[in-house]
Amino acid sequence: MSRRERALGPLDRRRALQGLALSLIALALPAQAEDFAQFLQNIWPQAQAAGVSRATFEAAVFGLAPEPGVLAKPKAQAEFTISIPAYLAGAVTSSRVARGQSVAAELAGPLRRATARHGVPGEIIVAILGVESNFGTATGGADVLKVLATLAWKGHRAETFIEEFVAALVMLEKGYATRAQLRGSWAGAMGQPQFMPSAYLKYAESDDGAGAPDIWRSHADAVASIARFLAKSGWVAGLPAVVEVRLPDGFDYAAFDLDFGRCRSLGVQRADGEALPSSGAASLYLPAGANGPAFLISDNFEVIRQYNTSDAYAMSVAILADRIAGRETPLTPWPRVAPLSTGDVKAMQQLLTEKGYYRGAIDGKLGRTSRNAVHAFQIAEGIQPADGFATKEILTRLKGR
Repeated sequence: MSRRERALGPLDRRRALQGLALSLIALALPAQAEDFAQFLQNIWPQAQAAGVSRATFEAAVFGLAPEPGVLAKPKAQAEFTISIPAYLAGAVTSSRVARGQSVAAELAGPLRRATARHGVPGEIIVAILGVESNFGTATGGADVLKVLATLAWKGHRAETFIEEFVAALVMLEKGYATRAQLRGSWAGAMGQPQFMPSAYLKYAESDDGAGAPDIWRSHADAVASIARFLAKSGWVAGLPAVVEVRLPDGFDYAAFDLDFGRCRSLGVQRADGEALPSSGAASLYLPAGANGPAFLISDNFEVIRQYNTSDAYAMSVAILADRIAGRETPLTPWPRVAPLSTGDVKAMQQLLTEKGYYRGAIDGKLGRTSRNAVHAFQIAEGIQPADGFATKEILTRLKGR
């Protein structure tokens, strides 16, 4: 490291490296312009099969160039790289709760209609709107066709982004949006609900049932679309997604996946003193280990994860929704926890796989499958409490040291 590099702080060095990456990409792109243009033309058969006319296709790809900044974006998402308490501290703030309550009042009519049609509580819809786009104020200004084409060309999930690029062309073909409207995030998510083009085609809904849903400018259409997404993903009306609970003394953690009725018989009680649901699948979830808040998560928690496959994301939506509705969750304080790095999680998943406890992707993301594998390992090793919480100590034990 040079003297100048040593003088720079970590943030300065990171920015310098990002700038260098952008510069190198920018220098390489002119030489690859022909390859990019040919790549786009190779998508034509797939677009044609989806019902896109040649005129729409050529108008969309004419002059389209790669977006170098997209390729320099980090692959790791915050939902998977920090602890859940830390993630929630940034996602569920007092100002966001207050704004959510104001938005819920302002959109009372559309929320009431969306709940009547789809069975999804208004506070859940508003919470997703808050987490996704800060209640419609941060929808992104990236050229969706440009970023999707770039990610399809050189991204790490090329086939997925080809499909999304074609879905965006279908939107243009059917007149659901203009070329100028196709603006969104650096990954192609659009409008207030942050729908990918394929999600728009499947789930977007107009509040009044007239015309193409305008998820960019219409709060009412955004509300209707979020509700329809959740309903079509399996939302069970009347079932809470997350319930904070108190575990009885001597709870043995033998099983995580039970149901609400079985939990009641074991002496599990709601933290707020209200009654647990009488039926429905439930799974014990201890996102900060046995020393932190305990939750029962239902099938509706998994429905929220269809929006973003992250436990941290689903917890932030559920807790923000509770706060918007005036429920104080969680009542138990969060302990200080040290999250595992993505590399450590991958190592843990590999070791759990080798020992027969894990049958999932080695992706460095902690979800229910990983949590249940850690729980099974703890039970087999006699580790108490067997809370399914991934820690450095568990990783060390798996390594046999």
